[in-house]
Amino acid sequence: MKDKPNEWVSISDLMAGVMAVVMLMLVVSVLQNKAAEATRVVEKQQMEAARQAQRNKGEAAQRARLSELLASMQSDLRRTGETDLVDVDIQNRRLTLPDNAFARGSACITPAARNALTLLSARVASFISDYGQGQVLVEGHTDNLPVSRPVTDFERFCTVYDDNYTLSAARAREARKLLIQALNTQQALRVVVAGYGDSRPKPGVDPASALNRRVEVQLVVATEAPASH
Repeated sequence: MKDKPNEWVSISDLMAGVMAVVMLMLVVSVLQNKAAEATRVVEKQQMEAARQAQRNKGEAAQRARLSELLASMQSDLRRTGETDLVDVDIQNRRLTLPDNAFARGSACITPAARNALTLLSARVASFISDYGQGQVLVEGHTDNLPVSRPVTDFERFCTVYDDNYTLSAARAREARKLLIQALNTQQALRVVVAGYGDSRPKPGVDPASALNRRVEVQLVVATEAPASH
C-alpha cells in the first residue's frame, strides 16, 4: 500500500520557496538602493567639483581684472610723475599714501597728493561699478610716538586730535573725500574709513619709524577677506 502524500510538507516547501524569493527580492532591492545612492554621491561630487572649478575660473578672471585696474592706476601715476605720493601694490591690491602726502602732523593732504587721488577717483569708480559687492577700505596708520600736545586748529590741520587714533582716522577721511568724487551717494557708502593709530605697524618696521605713518587703500571683493598688513 502506497503512502499518501503529506500535504503539510508540500505547503511547507512552497512557503520556503516563497520566502526564498522574497529574501532574494529584498537583497536585490537593497543592492539597487545602495547602487543608486552611490551613483547619487558620485553625481553630487562631480557637480560640486564642476561648481568649484567654475568658481576658481571666475575668481582667476576677477584677480586678472583687478590686476589690470591697478596696473592702470600705476600707469596714471607714472604719467603724471606722482608715484612717490601713492604706491600701488598690484599683488596685494593696495594703494599706500606715505606720510609726505600730508602736511606735517596734519590731516591736510598736499596739493600734489590731492591731484594724484583725484586722478585715481575715476579708477575707484570703475572698481565700484564692476564689483557690485566690492568695497574700498581706506585705513589710516601712525607710528607709536605719542601726540605731544592736542591739536585744536581745524582750519590749519583739517582736524582736531590728541592721539594717534584720531589723527589716523582723520587722514583716512580726507583721502576718502577725494577718492569718492566720481561716485554717487549710494556707491560712496562702500568706501569705508578706519583709523588704527599705531596698532598695525608695517611688518619688520620699527613701530617708531615714520614709515608707519601712512594711509592704505585696499580693494576688497565680496569673496575674500582683506589682505593682511
